[in-house]
Amino acid sequence: MSDEITTGGEAEASGNFIHTFIEEDIAPQGRFEGKRVHTRFPPEPNGYLHIGHAKAICIDFGTAEKFGGICNLRMDDTNPTKEDTEYVDAIQEDIRWLGFTWDDRFYYASDYFPKMYELAVKLIRENLAYVCELTPEQMRENRGDLTNPAVSPYRDRPVEESLDLFERMKNGEFEDGKMTLRAKIDLASGNFNMRDPVIYRINHMTHHRTGSTWCIYPMYDFAHPIEDALEGITHSLCSLEFEDHRPLYDWVIDHIDLPDKPRQIEFARLGINNTVMSKRKLRLLVENNDVSGWDDPRMPTLCGLRRRGYTPSSIRNFCERIGVSKVNSTVEYGFLEHCLREDLNRNAQRTMAVLNPVKLVLTNYPKDKTEEFEVENNPERPEDGTRTVFFSRELWIEKEDFMEEPVKGYFRLFPGNEVRLKTTYIVRCTGCKKDENGDVTEVYAEYDPQTRGGNTPDGRKIKGTIHWVDAKTAADAEVRLYDSLFTVPDPEAGDFLTQLNPDSLKVLTDCKVEPSLARAEGVHSYQFMRQGYFCQDSRDSTPEHPVFNRCVSLKDSFKKK
Repeated sequence: MSDEITTGGEAEASGNFIHTFIEEDIAPQGRFEGKRVHTRFPPEPNGYLHIGHAKAICIDFGTAEKFGGICNLRMDDTNPTKEDTEYVDAIQEDIRWLGFTWDDRFYYASDYFPKMYELAVKLIRENLAYVCELTPEQMRENRGDLTNPAVSPYRDRPVEESLDLFERMKNGEFEDGKMTLRAKIDLASGNFNMRDPVIYRINHMTHHRTGSTWCIYPMYDFAHPIEDALEGITHSLCSLEFEDHRPLYDWVIDHIDLPDKPRQIEFARLGINNTVMSKRKLRLLVENNDVSGWDDPRMPTLCGLRRRGYTPSSIRNFCERIGVSKVNSTVEYGFLEHCLREDLNRNAQRTMAVLNPVKLVLTNYPKDKTEEFEVENNPERPEDGTRTVFFSRELWIEKEDFMEEPVKGYFRLFPGNEVRLKTTYIVRCTGCKKDENGDVTEVYAEYDPQTRGGNTPDGRKIKGTIHWVDAKTAADAEVRLYDSLFTVPDPEAGDFLTQLNPDSLKVLTDCKVEPSLARAEGVHSYQFMRQGYFCQDSRDSTPEHPVFNRCVSLKDSFKKK
C-alpha cells in the first residue's frame, strides 16, 4: 500500500477502466459480443464483511447493473479451517442492506467439488498435473529464484501412479500435508505462481456444508476460474493482488473442458487510514475482547458501521466517489465520515438532547405551567413536518453552556447575560447554586415572556442560542461516544494490538433526551442539535433504557484537496 492519502472524487469515478474494458468486450467483434455481462462476488465465509468488501460489492454488482447484466453471489468455501454458516448468513444480510440482490443465483464453491475433482483427474490423465510428496517446507526450499528453477523430484511421476495416489488422497489414506496435487506448468517461470502451483491439498477438517465427505480441497487459484466458467461469468473482477495470479487463472481456463472462458480484471483494494482491513486481524480484536464483537461500532465491518449509524447510501456514495483504480492508495477515514454527514444532514431528524446535564430553573416562570412549542423536524426536508416539545419552569441544559466567570468570546449563560433557548424564549442568567465541592448543581435565570418564539420585540441582539430538554418530560438515556479504534494512521505498520485507542469509547449514562426518542420504534438516525449525529443502538436500546451511538460529529474535518 502506498503512503498517498487520496480524497476521492467524481473525476476518478467517471474514468472507470473496468467499464472501458467491458465496453470493448461487448462491442461488435469483441470477446463477448452478443453476451450478457455476468459478474460475481465471491467472499470467503470466514469472517464478517468490512468496508473494503463494500467497494468490491459495489464494483461487482454495480458493474452488472450498469450494463444491464447480472451478478452472482458465491461463497468461496474451499477452506474449511475458519468457515462457518454464521458468516454465510451475515454476508447475505450485509449485501442486501447495501441494496443489491442476486435473485436465485446463490452458489457455493463446494457445489462444484465433484466437478473440480473430475477436472483435476482429467489434468492428471493429460500429464498436466501430478501428485507431489514435498512438504510445504521442502517446497519453499526448492522453489528456486529468478536465476534457478524450482525443483520437484515427483514431476515425472507416471500418470497412472499420480491417478492412484490422488484417488487415495480423496479416500483419506494420507494425513494432512503428506501429499499435494500440483499443476505441471513451468518450474522456471519468472512468475512464481506458475512454478507448478499446488491445486489440491489434504485437510481432514469437517466442512460446514459437506461434512466429512471430502478430505481434499481445491486451492482458490484452481477453484476460482472453474467456478466462474461453470456459472457463465463473463468478467471476473478481482482485487489487485490477483494480478500476478491471472496467468494461472488463464492456464486453468485454457486447459479445462468447459465452454465459457471468463476474463479476469483487477482493481486496487480499498485502504483507509486509522483502521485495519484484514479479517484475520479483525478476528483477533474480537477474540481478544478488545471490541464487543464483529458488530462493535468501532469496527470497519459493515455490521459495525450499520450499528454505528452508517447508511447504505452513504457507503455506496463513498465507494462511487473514491473511484476505481489500478494503483493502491489510502483514503482518509474523514472522507467516509464526510459522506455519512452529507447523507444524515439531508435525512436525519433534528432533536434536542443534553449529554452532560445541569438543571436550569426559570425563577419567574409559573411552577405549574407547561407550554407546547412546534419545532421543525428537518430544515432540509420541510415535508418531514414538525413535532411538539414541552417547556416548563425547570429545564436541562449542557453544563458547558454556563460559566460563572466567562472567558473572552463566551456568549452563552453567565450572570447578567441573555441567551435564546431554542424556539422558546430569551432568558437572562441571574446566578447559580453549588454543592460543597464547588460544582454547579443549578443555574438560575429569568425568562422574558414577551420573547415567545425567540423574537425580540425591542430589536435587541442575542448572540447565543442553546438547546434544552424539559425536565418534567425528559427521558433518561445512555449515549456512547465513539472515536477511532487506533491511535496511529497506519496501525498495520507495526503491532496493531499495541496501537489501540483507550479513549475510543466513552459512555455517558445520565443524558436527557426528548421523550419521543425513547418511544421511537425501529432504528432511527437523529441530529442532536449542536452535538452531532446519533442513532439508536440496534442491540442494546430499549424503550425503558434508550441507548444512542454517535455516528459522526457535526464538524467536518475532511478537506477536499
